[in-house]
Amino acid sequence: MTEEQTVIRRAHPPTSSGERNAFVIVLSGRSVGKMFKLPSSDVTIGRSLDAEIRLEDEGISRLHMRLSRTDDGGVVLVDLDSTNGSYVNGHRIHRHDLDDGDRIQVGSVTILKFSYQDSLEEQFQQQLYESATRDPLTQAYNKRFFDEQLAKDFSHAQRHKLALSLVMIDVDHFKRINDEHGHPAGDHVLQRLAACIMGSLRTEDAFCRVGGEEFTVIARDSGLLEATQLGERLRRLAEQTKFVYDGVTLQVTVSAGALGFVPQRHATAEALAAEVDQLLYAAKHAGRNCVATPAGVMKPS
Repeated sequence: MTEEQTVIRRAHPPTSSGERNAFVIVLSGRSVGKMFKLPSSDVTIGRSLDAEIRLEDEGISRLHMRLSRTDDGGVVLVDLDSTNGSYVNGHRIHRHDLDDGDRIQVGSVTILKFSYQDSLEEQFQQQLYESATRDPLTQAYNKRFFDEQLAKDFSHAQRHKLALSLVMIDVDHFKRINDEHGHPAGDHVLQRLAACIMGSLRTEDAFCRVGGEEFTVIARDSGLLEATQLGERLRRLAEQTKFVYDGVTLQVTVSAGALGFVPQRHATAEALAAEVDQLLYAAKHAGRNCVATPAGVMKPS
């Protein structure tokens, strides 16, 4: 069998095509567990923002492959002359009629699974992805999700010259809460604080737990002014929220760093995250319960 082959064979979509939909599920790579429902029209997969299904992998071409529907409801994969090629079940292909369960390798680490799923299977797969990207204690997104989402949002903002900001908060004297009232009290504080914050954010904001008592908000289409206002709003929210555990009222405040993306200063998403972390440290050093920005520290009046 040659290294590259064109395989044309009849796919076998489910007979009840109205009840089961076609998906590609990420088995390995940066977005592992994520599933993409295929539309009835063509869909492109690649690293470019112009691709309908965008995957972060340096080995994936900007527009790597296309998935097209056949007249009988099947799906055909066509490689778009990608640099590193497309592989199905270990064989390099140019065109391939996909069968349920086929594994598609693109790039250096990304493997996709093609699958037909009904609504119950779709819900189960979504729950698996949620469990892999959510912090079980607070239900905020976890550090893995933060890294992936920031990379995507940063690339999008950089390419299209859009605003992007980060707000990082940290619970003040959290170790003291654990030491004086026990770890269950600390868990209660984190759960209640996270619930209050998530209820106050926009739908497009991503709220992530990035450390023990550290959280970060990725705010799309928001600059430094909006980030500063958000940081101050979250600081006030924590200060004004009543935390009661086992009949004891706990005094809880947070410190925050707020930062807007500046193309001339932030060449990478990591540089943006590192600077907002420095600002959070500055807020802690300035006495806590305040918000630090590149312009200085805002203390409560």
